[in-house]
Amino acid sequence: MVCDKCGYTDKKEIEKFGKKLCRICAYFSPSAQEQFNSYVNEKIDWKTLETFRKYNQTMGENQKKGMDSQAKQGKLVTRPPLGYDVLNGELKPNQEASKIHSLFRTFLENDYSLNSLAKNYGLSVNGLKKVLANRTYLGEIKFAGKLHKGAHSSIISPEIFYAVQRKLKEKLKS
Repeated sequence: MVCDKCGYTDKKEIEKFGKKLCRICAYFSPSAQEQFNSYVNEKIDWKTLETFRKYNQTMGENQKKGMDSQAKQGKLVTRPPLGYDVLNGELKPNQEASKIHSLFRTFLENDYSLNSLAKNYGLSVNGLKKVLANRTYLGEIKFAGKLHKGAHSSIISPEIFYAVQRKLKEKLKS
């Protein structure tokens, strides 16, 4: 595919308003069609953008570095999970924390189906599985496949968390 703005031949094709663009031209393109047409008509030589391609500068790279730095400091980089609020930039347990603790205990001590347990706690089955597998409740932060010690207090003890993981794995096998 050849970009309609810069003429670069790219393997990935991004189509916008019927025009084919490379990743870089698509990223900077306006969202309004009137402005978009003017943008595409202002031709640019693909060599001008080659620096971005050469050094594999992807959009959002600085943002990801910042998020990684936050995670290494034990700070949450996504929205807070059920049972926590963000207060003054810190993750703090809220009134739902007891609901999370109850959910883990109920799952561990009883043989309810995931469907009935999810309904009892006002969650979808997938939402329930995400809550039960969320390492934030252990006092950890997971970002970009890496685990970091969280700067927040845990809601669930490691013993309960790992027992739930074993039981959940067994349930999902059957």
